[in-house]
Amino acid sequence: MANPRLKTKYLEEIVPALKEKFQYKSVMQVPKIEKISINRGIGDAVSDKKLVDAGVDELSQISGQRAVPTLSKKAISNFKLREDMPIGARVTLRGDKMYEFIDRLMTVALPRVRDFKGIKDKGFDGRGNYTLGVKEQIIFPEISIDKINRISGMDITFVTSANTDEESFELLKAFGMPFAGKNNNN
Repeated sequence: MANPRLKTKYLEEIVPALKEKFQYKSVMQVPKIEKISINRGIGDAVSDKKLVDAGVDELSQISGQRAVPTLSKKAISNFKLREDMPIGARVTLRGDKMYEFIDRLMTVALPRVRDFKGIKDKGFDGRGNYTLGVKEQIIFPEISIDKINRISGMDITFVTSANTDEESFELLKAFGMPFAGKNNNN
């Protein structure tokens, strides 16, 4: 199987550009996306166990990899929550599946968001990682609107090897992330 389009772009275009911009001595210093973690909390799962199964299935369809349910860490009586109850779904993507997901997210899913003007550049955590919140899972073409029983969102976290938010921002921008506000010249 051939390399994903964005992996080839990273190796041939992004690495030399970032090496020059940040004056790295070695190509090994150039930041890369290590993994993408997709999390989805399903609050009503306390009362209806089928919601977690549906959430896991949808996340598996979106990511192309089997998702797993997340379990509660402690009991909270006000929410009728017991320890180790399934309350969400998560999946972690690495390698080729990660690059394929980024490609689908930027070219197909994000443009389907209503009134889309770009993603905010406020989701950086200070260590070079970026988290993006998606309000509706129906922006992904893998999800059939007829088959879902409720619209819910998810958090998509890009874990990079960058040391600073600036390096991470430039890396994601070079991949083609449509950041709002700042100029996006590729």
